[in-house]
Order: sequence, then structure tokens, then C-alpha cells
Amino acid sequence: MRFLIDAQLPPALARWLSSAGHDAEHVADIGLAGARDDEIWAYALSAGAVIVSKDEDFALRKILHRNGPSIVWIRLPNSRRSELLTWFANALPKIVEAFERGESFIELI
Repeated sequence: MRFLIDAQLPPALARWLSSAGHDAEHVADIGLAGARDDEIWAYALSAGAVIVSKDEDFALRKILHRNGPSIVWIRLPNSRRSELLTWFANALPKIVEAFERGESFIELI
């Protein structure tokens, strides 16, 4: 699975996903750190990537544009990087399973 990690999340999440066998990039790695949401959306759509973000705008955009890229909307409170990575490690199998079932929007609370 291919993931695009948005700017509010640490680049370490992309590195961790890569080490777990997924194709993952952080927006900062591809020159999109300061990009507008529509630019990130277009990149993810063309690359076939799932956007992983804490930004509610992507969730709202997905509701309006069903044909866009898949979204993982993380609604966890701010936490340390290590806590986020541990939490994501526990959630990843369910995330992958949901996308394999055909889901295109996952909200993680």
C-alpha cells in the first residue's frame, strides 16, 4: 500500500511505514511541505497514494469528492512521536484490512 503523510504528522511515520513494507512518503520529502491541500490531493490521486492527515479539510473534501484519493483522518490528540508510532503500529492491520475491503475513508479516533 502507498501512503502520503501530511505535514502535521512526523516524517518518522513515513519511515516507519516504509520499514513495515509499505511505500510511504512525507510531503516534505517530495517538495510539498508548504503545498496547498489541492496540490497534495492531486499528487496523491496521481500517485495512487492514501493521504494520512490530521487535517479535517481532507476529510471534508473526501466526503464531497468520492473519486479522490483514499484518506486516513487521524483525530488523536497531540502526542509524542513514539506514542503516535506505537498507536499507528497497532492500528495499521485494521487500516490495511479496511482498504482491502474497499473502504476509501478511515477516521481514527
